[in-house]
Formats: sequence, C-alpha cells, structure tokens
Amino acid sequence: MNRAQLIEQIKSKKSYLCVGLDTDLSKIPAHLQKRPDAIVAFNKAIIDATREFCISYKINTAFYEAMGLKGWAAMEETVHYIGDSHLTIADAKRGDIGNTSSQYAKAFFESLPFDAITVAPYMGSDSVKPFLEYSDKWTIVLGLTSNIGAKDFELQKMDDEFLYEKVLRTVSGWGNPSNLMFVVGATKADAFTNIRKILPDHFFLVPGVGAQGGSLKEISEKAMNPDCGLLVNASRAIIYASEKEDYAVEAAAIASQYQHEMASYL
Repeated sequence: MNRAQLIEQIKSKKSYLCVGLDTDLSKIPAHLQKRPDAIVAFNKAIIDATREFCISYKINTAFYEAMGLKGWAAMEETVHYIGDSHLTIADAKRGDIGNTSSQYAKAFFESLPFDAITVAPYMGSDSVKPFLEYSDKWTIVLGLTSNIGAKDFELQKMDDEFLYEKVLRTVSGWGNPSNLMFVVGATKADAFTNIRKILPDHFFLVPGVGAQGGSLKEISEKAMNPDCGLLVNASRAIIYASEKEDYAVEAAAIASQYQHEMASYL
C-alpha cells in the first residue's frame, strides 16, 4: 500500500487506527486454546470484527516466532487473510549488516506479503537501505520508544540534541515520506511537537495508547499533519477486550470507540 492509498483509507474511514495482533496463546479465550488452529481462528475473528474501524494491522512477530514453525505458519495465514485492503506491518524490529538485511527484506516483503516492517537503525545506513529498495513498501524505523530503557541511549544528549533526534534527522535522509515512517511511543507525548518540527511530512507509528496509558487526544493535537501522518496502534485494549466467547464483539466495540474519537480529530 503506497502513501496515496494509505491517505485515502484514512480519509474514507475517518480513522488512523492500527490494530496490533500481538496474539498470545495463553491470553486468548479458553474455549479456543485447545484448537490446533487457535491463533489463526482468534486472529480471523478479530480481523473480521475490526476491519471497518481500522486502516492497518500490526503483527508483532515475536509472538509467532516463539511457537516455531506452527507460529510462522499462523503469521503467514493471518497476513494473507488480512489481504490488501489494510496496511500490514511486520513488527519485527530487524536490522543487520547489508546482506543480512536484504534477506530480512526478502522474507517479509516477498516470501510474506507485508507492506511494512519495523527496523532498528543502530547499525547505520547499510542495515536500513535494503528495506528501502522495495517500491510501495514502508520501512518503519525506531525513533523514540516508550520503554524504560529509552533513557539508556535514545534520551542521551549528543552535543546539543538527543540521540533520538539525531537518528530522526539522519535516517530521514535515507528515504522519503513515501517509504519511511518512524516509531514514536504514545507515552512520550511531550516530545511530539518537536519531533513533528523535525519530520513535518512523515507518518508516525504510535504504540502505547490504551493499555500503556498514552493519550489519543494529546497525540492527535501535537502530531497530526495535513495528511494525518499518524498510525495509532492499540493491541491489548482491543484484542483482549473480553476473555469470553464474546471477545470479537467486544473487540469491535473498542475499535469503534477509537474510530469515533479519531473521526473527531481529523
């Protein structure tokens, strides 16, 4: 999905919601857990219930890779089930020397039909550029994250700027707003105004709304640009809205609430 298509989806649905399919077998409803296709069955029900309210799905690959071949197969079936109507993100946080990154890019953009992948920029340009070589695909680079450890490196000063600011400025020159996004955690709302000054045109993938306590209102006020420029992710708040057989109905209700609030900000 290219930038124009993404923007059209946002406008037509009046939503910039990304649903995170961080599916943990131990947390899905008990009546599903013993099924051999438990993960896929759960994901399909969540997708069917939320399609009309969101414009993207983010699959955190760790939850699938932890299950070995069965988990990888579940991830593959899930991304194919989503199809091309929504932006699909592999939250894989890859990034290695150039020839290795080329293989990661091939894995997620060719063997699997993801539209986007999250990438760690620590190893520099040659670890990121192989992902950027694909047309109509997105590389989503970690910018300012919401975890406690962000203070160890991202929030350290380099001369007169934070390390994360240097990362944003530098990486933005490797691609363009049509193939580069940046991860900015919702719990770092105070930083959004300055980040938007650094990156006026790029999209931000914003995790941390919902279970982690980020404010959708505050993020929207501080970080939205004329094209919206935001993909706000909610995972646990939606997919685990209920532990009972009505889990899909409850997921739809929460996703609808997010969509209605987002419509008021667009």
